[in-house]
Amino acid sequence: MAFIKSKEGGEAQVDFDHLPRHVAIIMDGNGRWAKRRGLPRTAGHAAGAENFRTIATYCQKIGLEYLTVYAFSTENWKRPLEEVSAIMGLLKKYLLESIEKMERDKIKLHFFGDLLPLPQELREMCARTDAISKRYDGMQVNVCLNYGGRDEIVRAARAFAADCAAGKKAPEELTEEDFSHYLYSDGVPDPDLVIRPSGEIRISNFLLWQSAYAEFYYTDALWPDFSKEELHKALAAYQGRSRRFGGV
Repeated sequence: MAFIKSKEGGEAQVDFDHLPRHVAIIMDGNGRWAKRRGLPRTAGHAAGAENFRTIATYCQKIGLEYLTVYAFSTENWKRPLEEVSAIMGLLKKYLLESIEKMERDKIKLHFFGDLLPLPQELREMCARTDAISKRYDGMQVNVCLNYGGRDEIVRAARAFAADCAAGKKAPEELTEEDFSHYLYSDGVPDPDLVIRPSGEIRISNFLLWQSAYAEFYYTDALWPDFSKEELHKALAAYQGRSRRFGGV
């Protein structure tokens, strides 16, 4: 058991022997973090990328099985070209480093989203990390890249419809479990806990299907400032809730 002092002065208690299997995080607040410091938004994304590395490594250390992060949404293409280019550059840097360290650190990388619009070099690097990940067991980090929850569901519906048209499936036989196999997250358990830093209280098109029964935790901390202590608070809050899944 670990005891952490919360901002309110109370004790936040985390039972590391009973962690959620799957935690998902909306990495929000990079731009505001930079603005408050008089820095360009790109500096905020750089700080956020470093914090992602820190939090992912810590999650692996405490024994978390799955971590899913929202890195770049289908709507983020609307941002200024300079900012989008900076994000892609940070992704390339991280993947280059990860390819060298993945097997040593036992952290598997997988990607949710439509990777086709990405530069070819990045697509190839994503495919390479996926291939490396299949060679060993370890914590799996799912990076949502050019991802949108509605887009994912539409793509899954189209794939199912195509299978029906080909005679492989029958519409009346479709179940929730069957449909989940058409999603990017096929084979990954649904998130138990979804964390959103930055003070925003919305889901922003993130894991719409998968988070149907997830617990949500919101904090005012901006993502670059989201520390291990902030993670402890989220885990303690999760462990203090009763998950009934529609029952009594």
